[in-house]
Amino acid sequence: MSEHESRWLTGGRVYRQLADRLRAQITAGTYPPGSALPSETALSAQFRVARTTTRRGLAVLENEGLIVTLPGKGRMVAGDGHAVAAYRYQVIARDLREQIHAGTMAAGTVLPSEHVLRRRYGASRNTVRRGLADLEREGLITTEHGKGRFVRPDRD
Repeated sequence: MSEHESRWLTGGRVYRQLADRLRAQITAGTYPPGSALPSETALSAQFRVARTTTRRGLAVLENEGLIVTLPGKGRMVAGDGHAVAAYRYQVIARDLREQIHAGTMAAGTVLPSEHVLRRRYGASRNTVRRGLADLEREGLITTEHGKGRFVRPDRD
């Protein structure tokens, strides 16, 4: 962080200064498209401003289409056409689905445990379960009580 970026924000329209600094960080790649911005609390501490000032600065960037707010995820840097990172459970389901379709996980293969998936993706148990539930609804996996989850055989 340069000396200019670490100084306190002062004067009128402080929220615009905050927006300008965040815009510069986004443009410089500090926060690439699809990445999450720090929380309002963290940004308020970083820029040493009130939380309402932070909210106003973020609103400027959102109105410009530079960031988007996703429920449960926070504020994300928009990409081309506002394409932002998927919800974590969707990432888990997509990765496992790709492995199943590619044959890396063949029919009958035991899926990694919830614990392993939680560590691999840095996700909560409920998030992992939601991703697995999507795959089960799609008919790609099945659950055997007490034994685990398995890739379902092809239904051809």
